[in-house]
Amino acid sequence: MSQMITTALTVNGVRRSVTAHPDTPLLWVLRENLRFTGTKYGCGMGQCGACTVHLDGKPVFSCLLEIQHLAGKSVTTIEGLSPNSSHPLQKSWIAEQVPQCGYCQSGQIMRAAALLDGNRNPSREQIVEYMKTNICRCGSYRRIVAAIQRAAKEQ
Repeated sequence: MSQMITTALTVNGVRRSVTAHPDTPLLWVLRENLRFTGTKYGCGMGQCGACTVHLDGKPVFSCLLEIQHLAGKSVTTIEGLSPNSSHPLQKSWIAEQVPQCGYCQSGQIMRAAALLDGNRNPSREQIVEYMKTNICRCGSYRRIVAAIQRAAKEQ
């Protein structure tokens, strides 16, 4: 059993120190240590996207990142995207009635937010290509694309 380490990182704009085993995935640090439960566990292998968060502004699968490599990094979770769900993507997700089961939605929104941060007016094809790393088992892809297009117009 490895020794516990204390890692300092910024989560949703707040500097935090977390004590965990070095190989603990960021996903579990967020959910269990810091109680940011909006980030979901899907596959644990970086193949579904349910655990997508932003690390230093880039979308990543938090299930694949060990806490030992994250000292000094900045993490944004779905809770940090907007404190009152006023982000254009969050509003467009509701307007387009995207969620069915809702399980993948925080990862989908975080991925989409990274897309719009880098491309304020993506084409449908660009949206589909960028979002293909995130799986929706309910198949609400058409509504996901529509919500991203709506948010792009409203930002």
